[in-house]
Amino acid sequence: MTRPRIHSLGDAALVCEAAPPATLDCQRRIWALAERARLMPHVVEVVPGMNNLTIVFDPLVADYETLAAELESGWDAAEPTDMESAEIEIPVRYGGADGPDLAALAKHTGLSVDEVVKRHTQAEYVVFFLGFQPGFAYLGGLDPALAMPRRAEPRLEVPAGSVGIGGAQTGIYPAASPGGWQLLGRTELKLFDPARNPPTLMQPGDRVRFTALEVRT
Repeated sequence: MTRPRIHSLGDAALVCEAAPPATLDCQRRIWALAERARLMPHVVEVVPGMNNLTIVFDPLVADYETLAAELESGWDAAEPTDMESAEIEIPVRYGGADGPDLAALAKHTGLSVDEVVKRHTQAEYVVFFLGFQPGFAYLGGLDPALAMPRRAEPRLEVPAGSVGIGGAQTGIYPAASPGGWQLLGRTELKLFDPARNPPTLMQPGDRVRFTALEVRT
């Protein structure tokens, strides 16, 4: 695996960034490096991302060069690891008003609507990391045949629970917001609830499957 690029992010953070593409093996290495980074002196926060890891440190006492070297050696020494994970099933109503881009995705891929849904529900996904919104899980494992670029003009409001595809990934909007992903359907599951412990339904490493409650054209 190509060695990552390590660079500063302001005066109090470092980023360890691996080259694309995003793969489960790379993400497992990121998780392992995150565990090592949490033990580094003067590190106050560790934030795993997609193909990257950001550490925030105390600039008054930490040495930038030392931390950068520890990240580099930690990457080389890290053994890719699985996170403790749950299996989560996401029931989805595909198409119709809940999935206004389903037909466009079928046309883009050259597949029938039923085949798109079949492929989307047959895959097992892994939560790579959470971002964008509280509870928004970036899922790895999408069938490459279903990849489709984001919309040229994002919608001003995407309903909460909307299931979409953006490039080579699929995900679910936890709350209503602007968004440019291609919308296939919608789930009634609540992905983020501040009163729940933990508040997010999905955690990094969790395995996810979609099930079709209904398919409308």
